[in-house]
Amino acid sequence: MACRTRQSVIEVDLEALRRGDDIAFLELVNAYHPTLLRLALVYSPSREVAEEAVQETWIAVLRALDGFEGRSTLRTWICRILINTARRRSAAENRSLPFSSVADGDDTPAVEPERFLRSGPYAGHWASPLHDWSTIPEHTLLAGELQDVVARAIAALSDNQRVVITLRDVEGWTSDEVCELLGVDAGHQRVILHRARSRVRAALERYLSPEVTGV
Repeated sequence: MACRTRQSVIEVDLEALRRGDDIAFLELVNAYHPTLLRLALVYSPSREVAEEAVQETWIAVLRALDGFEGRSTLRTWICRILINTARRRSAAENRSLPFSSVADGDDTPAVEPERFLRSGPYAGHWASPLHDWSTIPEHTLLAGELQDVVARAIAALSDNQRVVITLRDVEGWTSDEVCELLGVDAGHQRVILHRARSRVRAALERYLSPEVTGV
């Protein structure tokens, strides 16, 4: 399951940013603002709070640019500021815990274990593909209904699952990039992503089955 809208890591003139170059900063905001808002929505109780967290993040970025040492990419550094800001803002509502302090928090299988291959080179992969989309009425695909189903399924995930699937399948980040940002190992990230994708796929199957079978 992937609906990627990946934005490439832009070439950043760090010195121009530090000099207060408005054009350089505007390019940075245009490139990363959508990503920051999607991440903020994971941790925030409302879009308004998420937007406030993003605005606070950009202010913090401007103030802290001189201290950026390049140990990570600028994008990762900015996203880390955003996550810390959004968590702090939502802490009063007890919505989030530090990512690495807990496991995924949801061990219930999203789909039956027998739906996955148990052995061979593709062990752990789906045993059967999603329904053949060519049999789905065109109006269903074009009406944006499937995107709405995916969006609702992602919104229903736990915070950890939402942030990982958002970064991997919406933003198109690599596993290494996500692990660096969130401070988790590859195995932990892979398990969380698998659970998130399984739940989104299950939601798609529930929606598509009536269309495919004509029920």
